[in-house]
Amino acid sequence: MSAHYVGRFAPSPTGPLHAGSLVAALASWLDARAHGGRWLVRIEDVDTPRCVPGADRFILEQLARCGLMPDAPPVWQSQRGALYEHALDRLKAAGWAYPCGCSRKDIELALAAQGVAHQRHGERVYPGTCRKGLSGKPARAWRLRTVHADGLAVVIDWTDRRLGPQRQDLSAAVGDFVLKRADGLWAYQLAVVVDDGAQGITHIVRGEDLADNTARQIHLQCLLGLPTPRYLHTPLVLDAQGEKLSKQTGAQALDTRDPLTAVRAAASVLGLEAQGVDLGSLLAALVAAWRARWL
Repeated sequence: MSAHYVGRFAPSPTGPLHAGSLVAALASWLDARAHGGRWLVRIEDVDTPRCVPGADRFILEQLARCGLMPDAPPVWQSQRGALYEHALDRLKAAGWAYPCGCSRKDIELALAAQGVAHQRHGERVYPGTCRKGLSGKPARAWRLRTVHADGLAVVIDWTDRRLGPQRQDLSAAVGDFVLKRADGLWAYQLAVVVDDGAQGITHIVRGEDLADNTARQIHLQCLLGLPTPRYLHTPLVLDAQGEKLSKQTGAQALDTRDPLTAVRAAASVLGLEAQGVDLGSLLAALVAAWRARWL
């Protein structure tokens, strides 16, 4: 087993795994096995209002039925708040994090005043209203600056193993983004970066819908002195309307009564075909197919 490769699958327990989430889980497991590395599972439950009681345990059962067993006990983000607080304190001390008093309505009004129309499903680019101070407003959230002290935008270049070279101007595409929400909950971007660093994650394999988050996470990695993992973003499973299959759009829970069929379907989305009379032989053949394609 390689001591230099650590991968992970990090589901949110907002419901059971569906066909799309199995694709990401299988791909990350295959990449770890093909590299001879370790594969971890992290339950990303910081957004507690959206979490479904018992979904975390059910997800772990679904993974086990498909033969995807982690190499260490899973961890839960809801138990790691002290790590996130320490990281936020470091960013505050370095002058990169600042308090924000803007509501969603405030942001929409500020953007409208600049003539910026909000696009459906588009990112609301924060206009930097509180970057130089709260102007008498009470603090609601904490944000991370996406411009340097000299006013230059933070531009992130990175290379995805499947998508190739990528570039994002964070200031123009995202704006200063939230680290701690107005309701006191930790934002995904900070939690995932802190946990990847704490767990020594070297390779991240996940769905293509998360590729847009990568530049924000690399920005945070650099500021916190953490190494940047290698990234591979997998194809998405689409529904009949061509939309990404997700819990929010009513994706059906993954049926693991026939794990061979479920794993074969996930592998086909990844462009992999393999034969196996049982789950163990199928997964072994898929590891060989993944190794031939991605290593």
